[in-house]
Amino acid sequence: MIRVLLAEDQAMVRGALSALLRLESDLDVIGTAADGEEAWTLIERERPDVVVTDIEMPRMTGLELAQRVRERGAPCKVVILTTFARPGFLRRALDAGVSGYLLKDAPAEQLAEALRKVHRGGRAIDPELALEAWSGDDPLNDRERQVLRLAGEGLSAAEIAERLHLSQGTVRNYLSEAIGKLGVGNRIEAYRLARQKGWL
Repeated sequence: MIRVLLAEDQAMVRGALSALLRLESDLDVIGTAADGEEAWTLIERERPDVVVTDIEMPRMTGLELAQRVRERGAPCKVVILTTFARPGFLRRALDAGVSGYLLKDAPAEQLAEALRKVHRGGRAIDPELALEAWSGDDPLNDRERQVLRLAGEGLSAAEIAERLHLSQGTVRNYLSEAIGKLGVGNRIEAYRLARQKGWL
């Protein structure tokens, strides 16, 4: 049996996925979590073989969860299941060490097969997205991405500086670098474009 943990913040989706996977004779859904922190607690306690996680979740995103699994050496594989068909997200997911990246509109049997493949040590990546992911590089560095994400959430340069323990001048420099690299007019446009490309 392949022991599966589901992390998904939408209760209806979580329930539907759990029910679908339980129809497979070789898959055992050992737990479900509504956010990344809850998922991590269950990973430590239940030791699943495979974790299926959404990207956007409260308290800890799916990408942050995948990164923690890798950094702490937890013996499970991570598969992202998301609506985000954006190459930037796929690249960041692969950087975080995920073994699979599938879209929620894929057929249910595709997910079950992907989990088996990942459990055997393979990778399961949406093929069209994989091609797209290597056609455009993310120009932002980690710090620019961090600052831009906070700016997009409505924080001022002073608030961002305080949050990241930087000077306001440094924050403004990162923002202007990001705006310049993305070829847009201001921080809001930069945030929107970076979100659209999956770079945030």
